[in-house]
Amino acid sequence: MAAAGLLLWGLRRLCRVLLFLSQFYILSGGESTDIPPYMMKCPSNGLCSRLPADCIECKTNFSCVYGKPVTFDCTVKPSVTCVDQDFKSRKSFVLNMTCRFCWQLPETDYECSSSTSCMAVSCPRQRYTANCTVRDHVHCLGNRTFPKMLYCNWTGGYKWSTALALSITLGGFGADRFYLGQWREGLGKLFSFGGLGIWTLLDVLLIGVGYVGPADGSLYI
Repeated sequence: MAAAGLLLWGLRRLCRVLLFLSQFYILSGGESTDIPPYMMKCPSNGLCSRLPADCIECKTNFSCVYGKPVTFDCTVKPSVTCVDQDFKSRKSFVLNMTCRFCWQLPETDYECSSSTSCMAVSCPRQRYTANCTVRDHVHCLGNRTFPKMLYCNWTGGYKWSTALALSITLGGFGADRFYLGQWREGLGKLFSFGGLGIWTLLDVLLIGVGYVGPADGSLYI
């Protein structure tokens, strides 16, 4: 009985040691089950060519000709799955894009931070340094986050309430367009009697929603 009890105690000790070693192995990264952070942006079994830039690695060629079409050999990152046009699973594929650096992209392809210290009324217009980040599905060369000098939002002193009031009361005579500095449109409304009323009604709506603004491109107060 003593021998059986000693054997049972030894087995328990061995199980505890094995359990401790297995937990230490997992915590040290041997069998890490953590999901890579880029996987949050990578759709499963989507088209390889439509994957965000964070999901792939490409052999880029910085000597390509700016503005010309170029192809790069790319591979998906670990744990990422994608398919080609025939819905066949791929790990490597060819990416077609335009040769240009990220900072050369049009403004619609990236998002920039705004500044709260800009002066709204300033001449000449002030600029500030913004941090811009390329949108996920846009591919380009170089760093995807870059600084850029942007103009501050500014105003020439035009009031939205004044423009709307003029449009409602004297819009048929072009007073709203004259106020906003749009002299040609104002004369057109004046000599057409507000486009026989149709133009007047449209301007009330367009100024009301902010679609029509000052001719100098500034913002309403």
